[in-house]
Amino acid sequence: MTVTAPELIDSALEGLRTALEYIGTVAFAISGAVAAGRKRMDVLGAVVLACMVAVGGGTLRDVLLDVPVFWMESPSFLLVGAGTGLAVALVARWHPLDRLDRYRILQISDAAGLAVFVVVGTGIAVDAGASLVTAAVMGVITGVGGGVIRDLLANDVPDVLRNGHLYATAALAGATLYAVLIAADVDRLVVIWLPIAVVLGIRLASLTFGWGVPTIGGKPVDLAWHDEERRG
Repeated sequence: MTVTAPELIDSALEGLRTALEYIGTVAFAISGAVAAGRKRMDVLGAVVLACMVAVGGGTLRDVLLDVPVFWMESPSFLLVGAGTGLAVALVARWHPLDRLDRYRILQISDAAGLAVFVVVGTGIAVDAGASLVTAAVMGVITGVGGGVIRDLLANDVPDVLRNGHLYATAALAGATLYAVLIAADVDRLVVIWLPIAVVLGIRLASLTFGWGVPTIGGKPVDLAWHDEERRG
């Protein structure tokens, strides 16, 4: 049976998306395990929190789209999340980090997971037959859902709601860009990588320079790296 060029391209893009899903799973699992360490949880707590963050957003997406939940069909995602959480917990046990380093690792890994899962989630929704608007919303839910679950379980105010962070804003920008590029029939590699770069760039810029949307009380506060150092 002859395989056509479009089929090869589709197969390669599907492989890329699967690889990105694993990358996002590892990134979010790291953020969950580090958050557990900041709250002085034990190793089991770190593994549980890592798993919840790694699969939480995708689970919400699949339930809303009424499609099979991804990690139930491929338990390897859950196993990768658990393994990552365990590894981080063991490394942290023997090489403890100070408060600021833990904060930076958590936020950088969370930003990476956010960028990847926004794009993966939007793409999965498009493939499931959702409209572009619905797909963009599903991308945002996929990206921010795990972080919300992590912060709630760690007894923190979710970053998506806290101090004007460019968190949901970054996710929405990436998901919207993905939908626009799909509508414009842009090359699929551009559709994947450009929104990832946009989400990651906006989120890291928010953390580095203290950028954010105004809060009810006025200007955004306590956003940049040095604010965590000052609080610690």
